[in-house]
Amino acid sequence: MRISVGIDVAKATLMVCFRPSGEVFEVANDAAAHRALVERFRGMKGGIRRIVLEATGGYEIPVLHALQKAGLPVARVSPQRAHAFARATGFLAKTDAVDARALAHFAEAIEPPVRAAPTQAELELQELVQRRQQLVSQRDDERRRLHSVSHPMARCSIERQIQSLEKEISLFDQLMRKQALDLPGYTQLIHVKGVGPVTAATLLADLPELGKLDRRQIASLVGLAPFNSDSGKRQGKRRITGGRAAVRRVLYMATWSVIRSQAKFKAKYKALRKAGKVAKVALVACMRAFLVALNAMIRDRSEWRYDEPAV
Repeated sequence: MRISVGIDVAKATLMVCFRPSGEVFEVANDAAAHRALVERFRGMKGGIRRIVLEATGGYEIPVLHALQKAGLPVARVSPQRAHAFARATGFLAKTDAVDARALAHFAEAIEPPVRAAPTQAELELQELVQRRQQLVSQRDDERRRLHSVSHPMARCSIERQIQSLEKEISLFDQLMRKQALDLPGYTQLIHVKGVGPVTAATLLADLPELGKLDRRQIASLVGLAPFNSDSGKRQGKRRITGGRAAVRRVLYMATWSVIRSQAKFKAKYKALRKAGKVAKVALVACMRAFLVALNAMIRDRSEWRYDEPAV
C-alpha cells in the first residue's frame, strides 16, 4: 500500500505523519534530519504516493528542496487551502500533530501536483528576487511614513533610509539580471515590449511553470482566472481569487506598459472600456491575455506574438 505523508513545519522541528498507519513523529528541521527523512522515505515498502507540507514563511524551503532533489513526490500548499481542508474534514483542534495528520489526509485525498526540483541557478534567482521584494516593501513603508512626519530629524532619517534602500534595490536589480541571463526563457521575455529585466527575472523565479501549463491552468495559478459566483437564479459577479501575488504585481505594471506600447493590447483595453467594463476589470482581462501569450511563447520557444482578437 502506497503511503501519504503530511509534514507540519516549524522553525526548529518537523512533525511527520504517515497515512493510513497514522504514525506520527517529530524530527529536527535541519540538514541531518532532512537526509534521514529522505532515506526513510526511499526505503518505505510500497513507496510514497505524495508528501504534503504547508508554506510557513520560508521555514519549509530547506526540507522541500531536499525532498525535491531526492526525486520524491512532494507538494507545498498554501495555509488557506490546508486549513480549509482541515476544518472540512473535522480537524478542529490546533497542535503540530493534528496539523500533520490533516496534511497527510490532504495528501491522500487531493494528491496536489508535484513540482520539479529547481536547479541551483533557479534557487539562487529565487533568493535574489525574494530579497529585492523585501527591500521594495521596506522602501515603500518608509515612503508612506515620510508623509506623516514633520520633525526635521525624523524626516532626514527616513530620507536617508529611503536612499540606502534605493541603492540596495539597484544592486539587486543588477544581480538578478546577471543570474537570470543564462536561464531558459529570459532572453525571450526581455525582448517583449513592456517586459523589463526585473519582470522577466520575477516570472522565472516565482512562476517556473510558465510554458509548462495550458492557458487556463497558468491563469488560475497566478490568480487571474475569474470564477463564477452563481446560485439558483442569482448570477453573481465573476471574480479572481488566490494565486501568486508577487507575479500579479509585476504583471500589473508590465501590462500597463504593454497597453501603452503595443497597438493590439491598447485596442483590447479600449474596447473593453467602451463595452462598459471598469478600468480594473479591463486591466485584469489584459493581464490574463498577456500572461497566456507569454506562456505560449515560452512553451513554443517562439518569438513574441499576440493574435487574440481585440475584444
